[in-house]
Amino acid sequence: MASSAVWSASAKSANTASRRQNKGTSVQPDVSFVIAAYNAEATLDRAIAGAIAQLGVTVEVIVVDDQSRDGTLDVARAYPQDIVKVVALPANRGPGGARNAGLDLARGRWVAVLDSDDAVLPDRLAMMISRAEAAGAQIAVDNVQVVREDGTPDDTMFPAGYLEGLREISLADYIDGNLVFESRFNLGYLKPIFQRRFLDVNRLRYDEKLRIGEDYILLASALASGGRCVVEPTVGYVYHIRTGSISRVLELHHVEAMTRADAAFAAAYPMDSSAKAAFARRGRSLRKASSFLSLVQHIKARAPLKAIGAALRDPAAIGHLSMPIAVRLRRVAAQVRRGGGEIKHAGDLIAGDR
Repeated sequence: MASSAVWSASAKSANTASRRQNKGTSVQPDVSFVIAAYNAEATLDRAIAGAIAQLGVTVEVIVVDDQSRDGTLDVARAYPQDIVKVVALPANRGPGGARNAGLDLARGRWVAVLDSDDAVLPDRLAMMISRAEAAGAQIAVDNVQVVREDGTPDDTMFPAGYLEGLREISLADYIDGNLVFESRFNLGYLKPIFQRRFLDVNRLRYDEKLRIGEDYILLASALASGGRCVVEPTVGYVYHIRTGSISRVLELHHVEAMTRADAAFAAAYPMDSSAKAAFARRGRSLRKASSFLSLVQHIKARAPLKAIGAALRDPAAIGHLSMPIAVRLRRVAAQVRRGGGEIKHAGDLIAGDR
């Protein structure tokens, strides 16, 4: 595994190599990196550094500024235009919209979406493209290194043996790996690369109405459109944990939007029996997640009777709570049903036993 110094290297140090790669813009690059950036001035250099330091492939880097309120646009524009193409959106379009703007400009044979607070290791794209092209696949994924906020490496997102065993991900596999709060390994964290022509021919783009789950719908749609997804089990993508990251804060309205997107997906694409069964399981997980988040919302709003009502309507949602809280909720609910219980404060539902 590469050292953290590689992950945090200054992008400017890679300018010379990138100039050699991109000399003569008429040559189609192997890879287009699309970096959607919003208030990312502190991390954008790191993302760009990883993109332009790729070994064994030619790259273009497209940074799409999604109406940032900090110096993100200045950071991106500090690079020569033959190194980094910068797009400044006139209005905020969210992560999906910003990525779509980049995809529409991409010229590479392959496209790789890179979050503006993450990084990639130097041999990532060469290894993924080699594996995909050897298999005749249109999509490839790899393992993800997790890095804590203090910059120290954590575990990889997936055990190496798990990804080695997968080899290829089917639509059913992928849906089963995206059961909300339930999947053992959340395949939604995978960072796929796509054959650009495959995306264009099948008119595949991100759902701009989604702020969470847009990655899932795109890859699921690609698989449902006949794309094959191979697995490169080595680590190539570096995921940096950041407090307040959109992907770490799931709220009720997100689940409702995901449910609508799933309904549209089911109407648009045929599924075999395995995928249909997985889709039904995901639907149940979304309904349970919705009930759970509604329950949490009522607790936070100090509306305990509404919280108990939500729990009684869908008892399975309580399973997402820690066991002491679940036991307390059941105990208080039983008291209310018997008419002998009174809840004076929402904290009564979540306070631990003394």
